[in-house]
Amino acid sequence: MIVENAVIVKICGITNQQDADAAIAGGATAIGFNFYPRSPRYIAPERAAAIASAPGVIRVGVFVNEERARVEEVAGIASLGTAQLHGDEIPADYPAGMTVWKAARVGEGFCFQDYEQLPAHALLLDGPAAELYGGAGKTFDWSVAAHTRKRIILAGGLDGSNVARAVALAHPWGVDACSRIESAPGKKDHTKMKDFLQAARKALCV
Repeated sequence: MIVENAVIVKICGITNQQDADAAIAGGATAIGFNFYPRSPRYIAPERAAAIASAPGVIRVGVFVNEERARVEEVAGIASLGTAQLHGDEIPADYPAGMTVWKAARVGEGFCFQDYEQLPAHALLLDGPAAELYGGAGKTFDWSVAAHTRKRIILAGGLDGSNVARAVALAHPWGVDACSRIESAPGKKDHTKMKDFLQAARKALCV
C-alpha cells in the first residue's frame, strides 16, 4: 500500500538482484519491472518474482495495452503493488486491488484535460518515445507539469545532472529514472544511479 504523502523516487527497468539492491541501498522508494515484451528491459514475471526488495519499497509493473486479467495475474506472480499503464488503457481496464499510475507522453498535442478525470492514483509524465514504452531517455518541458492538480511523477531522460532542475520546475510528487543511469539496457551504472538518487532525494527533501 502506498502512503499518501510519501515521495516517490523510482528506479525503473530493474532486471537483476544486484541493481535492485543498489537502488534500495541508495534510497529508492520504488523499483520498476518492465513487462512489455518489446522492451529491451523486458523481464519475465517469474524472474521479477525472484528479485527481492525491502519492506516499504513499492514494486511497480510496467504494462502496455495488456489485458486486465493478465496484469492481475502478473501482479500476483511478481508481488506487485502498483501497475504503471503506458498504453491506451481506459479505467475499465485498470486492474482490481492495485494502485494505478497512468503514463502519458508529453509531446505535440498533449493536454492535461485528457487525463484530469482519470481515477489513477498518479499521472506519470514521460518524454516522446515512438514504439518504446519507458526507457527512451528523452526529456520534455518539465514546467508543463506544474499546471495540474494531479499527483505527478516525472520520467524521461532524468539523471543526477538534471533531476534537481526538473523538480524545481515541476514540483512533482515523484521522479523516475531508467535509461540515463544505465551502462546497457537493463543494466544499471551504479555510480550514475547513486548520483541520481542522491540528487533526487535532496531536491524532493526526502
